[in-house]
Amino acid sequence: MGGPAKRGDGGGGRSADDTRAGVAWACRILASQGYHDLTLGHVSTRDPADPDRMWIKRRGVTLAEVRPGDVIEFELEDDVRESSDEMHLEAVLHTEVYRRRPDVGAIVHGHPPYATAFGATDARLHNLTHDAVMFADGVAVYDGSPDLITEPEQGSAVAAALGERSVVLLRNHGVLVAQTDLRWMVLAAVTLERAVMLQTIASTLGTPRPIDPAGIADLNRRKYNDALVGEYWDAWIRDMRRRGLGDGMGA
Repeated sequence: MGGPAKRGDGGGGRSADDTRAGVAWACRILASQGYHDLTLGHVSTRDPADPDRMWIKRRGVTLAEVRPGDVIEFELEDDVRESSDEMHLEAVLHTEVYRRRPDVGAIVHGHPPYATAFGATDARLHNLTHDAVMFADGVAVYDGSPDLITEPEQGSAVAAALGERSVVLLRNHGVLVAQTDLRWMVLAAVTLERAVMLQTIASTLGTPRPIDPAGIADLNRRKYNDALVGEYWDAWIRDMRRRGLGDGMGA
């Protein structure tokens, strides 16, 4: 799972309303799983009917309060710098990855505490847990400026650093997770933060003992597959509703 994005069913729905709702749920789930950071952070998905268009959370609202109406569309061939005031300053992170990676259908850029701190060190992610196994092929690192990524050239450099992987750590800045659809992207983003958190805990308790490499591929297939990703997504939504975090999301 650390390599090319996995194939799924799209996770974006068949209509614009479904697509907006999918992005809104992704934002809310990620907020509840460590990605909440004021009004910063943004989630997008390709239009399921038009791969040259994306739908993205607008600026000015937190991930936790995004509703379908807060998700706006954008043509990938257009210049983000000339878009409306609702567009996030760092939207080039999305457009440039989509242009480079036709297999990518959903992206999040955020600042989860463990993964962001991890990206500010020279540490490597080790296969200590089931969570880390999702990234057995490694995570990429962007060593460019820690400043905001606002220019297409900067976004292109991040996309190049990502390569064929699903995660790139932006040194001293945050993370970008790119996957085949919203469900896979959310799973990867949440699992990344948990993997780094558990590695941090393990390193304080004793000498870390990685999983035997011989069993990693089979474990990855059993734990992370299309059948289970939908189950995980549905469980997240049920949990959000039970906790009263589904306001404005419909039935």
